[in-house]
Amino acid sequence: DTRTIKPGNIFFALKGDHFNGNTYALNALEAGAEFAVVDEDIEPGNPKLIPVADVLNCLQDLAGYHRSQFDIPFIGITGSNGKTIVKEWLYQLLNNNYHIVRSPKSYNSQVGVPLSVLNMEAANELAIFEAGISTIGEMENLQKIIQPTIGILTNIGSAHDAGFSSREEKLEEKLKLFTGCDAV
Repeated sequence: DTRTIKPGNIFFALKGDHFNGNTYALNALEAGAEFAVVDEDIEPGNPKLIPVADVLNCLQDLAGYHRSQFDIPFIGITGSNGKTIVKEWLYQLLNNNYHIVRSPKSYNSQVGVPLSVLNMEAANELAIFEAGISTIGEMENLQKIIQPTIGILTNIGSAHDAGFSSREEKLEEKLKLFTGCDAV
């Protein structure tokens, strides 16, 4: 968000249904961003613009790399409802014994998960991240970022049914988060 840029930040020019972050990249640099990651040819030759094929994929790859630098327990939580409350309960139960990093608020989307994981620091002893999806093909991206060692499935309900052909398909997609988990 160009309104919250701090000196030294890197701006990722994400796109959505009603916005194109590439149009704000130069504003982000003027506001103090060190670099802007873009996937459109905005100002050729500008050394502060880092061109990539897809900004969201770049952000997710960066977060996945950052996660791979940590050898601590990672709890991954998914389900139709209850992800945030379970994450917060676990935090309340465990924060006196561990230095925990967790998803802020309900940051469980294709953008929220990488932003959450990028908050990890060397002092962290436990990570608790939630992963939410709305259609087929999304969980694989989140699994590659979180790579949980412990998995929690809250429930499978009607939320986001429209993005799946059946509840079984939704369940199968959500269970992909737990690939490689030691315990679910």
